[in-house]
Amino acid sequence: MSETTTLINLQKRIKGDKVIWAIVFILSVFSLLAVYSSIGTLAYRYKEGNTYYYLFKHLFILLFGIFLMYATHLIKYTYYSRLSQLLLIITIPLQLLTLFTGTNLNEASRWLTLPIINLSFQTSDLAKLALIMYVARLLSKKQDEIKDFKSAFIPIMLPVLIVCGLIFPANFSTAAILFATCFILMFIGRVNIKYLLAFMGIGLVIISIALAIAFKYPHVLPRFETWKNRIENFKSGETNNNYQVEQAKIAIATGGVFGKLPGKSIQRNFLPHPYSDFIFAIIIEEYGLAGGMLIVFLYVILLFRAIKIASKCDKVFPALLVVGCALILIFQAFINMAVAVNILPVTGQTLPMVSMGGTSIWFTSISIGIMLSVSKSYEIEDKTEEEEIEK
Repeated sequence: MSETTTLINLQKRIKGDKVIWAIVFILSVFSLLAVYSSIGTLAYRYKEGNTYYYLFKHLFILLFGIFLMYATHLIKYTYYSRLSQLLLIITIPLQLLTLFTGTNLNEASRWLTLPIINLSFQTSDLAKLALIMYVARLLSKKQDEIKDFKSAFIPIMLPVLIVCGLIFPANFSTAAILFATCFILMFIGRVNIKYLLAFMGIGLVIISIALAIAFKYPHVLPRFETWKNRIENFKSGETNNNYQVEQAKIAIATGGVFGKLPGKSIQRNFLPHPYSDFIFAIIIEEYGLAGGMLIVFLYVILLFRAIKIASKCDKVFPALLVVGCALILIFQAFINMAVAVNILPVTGQTLPMVSMGGTSIWFTSISIGIMLSVSKSYEIEDKTEEEEIEK
């Protein structure tokens, strides 16, 4: 079979927005190169210097993520509306289980360890996807009464408050990103603006009360001291208390315009998490400002393509689904990059499709697969219309 035939067959099998597929491919290549370059310290600590162990593990995670994306994009987007109800029902007890019995790391219970396969699973990744799908469904179903407080606003607001409230104690930044995404979805979904302002006020009041309680009784919210220290260190700018940020700054400053070239990073030996939270600093050190700007550009294009797909939708659910899935990825990406360049305090957010990780990459892949599913459906409709016109 010739290469041309293979390429044509591949194009037939891969549907949906081709630009998004290309972005995923480029981000995956950057991910493999940056992760392989930055896992030396981790490998020497746990695998006697065997970097191939982490390289092949990450390659498997990426390939399985792309498989999930492919499988997800083959499913018609309408199925995700009903599936969201089931996922939300599963999500709430899972969050409670994680909160009280989850694997605790740095005073944060974010993971459940699956028995037998011994795989750590961050349940907030499922919660983010389930809630966005569910909010998009409700906004779509209630368009005829969307301005009403009791029949529309309350049913939409309650799951948002419950899910974000359950994520908040262990993962403030994820809860805030999810809350912001749902807020924007409700705004686009034509929820009454005065209710939205009330919604924002309720959120701020709940957070303020929780922080006030944590200030008085630190044992109630173990992560509070960590958040407080991070904000104080960010504001003070003292180098002794900002070790990670200082190392990231050195990596960025020494990267120059075109970087030190792949595998030449120095700061990977000093940054505590160069393969996850601070991978953007390693990319800039090795690929320079040009490489960093390319990564930013790819995420901007991803958002632009999502908006373009949404603009083609003649129904509310797919449009909000695409925008919601894209927004939460973009928020996460820009917060990660802002932390690396010291615009924001340290949050622990990973860089989607680039940072080393298991379930986070898989859920990111599923989110992109859902966007591609919507894109595929409207491509088919466009082609059908064109064929009818030609007849």
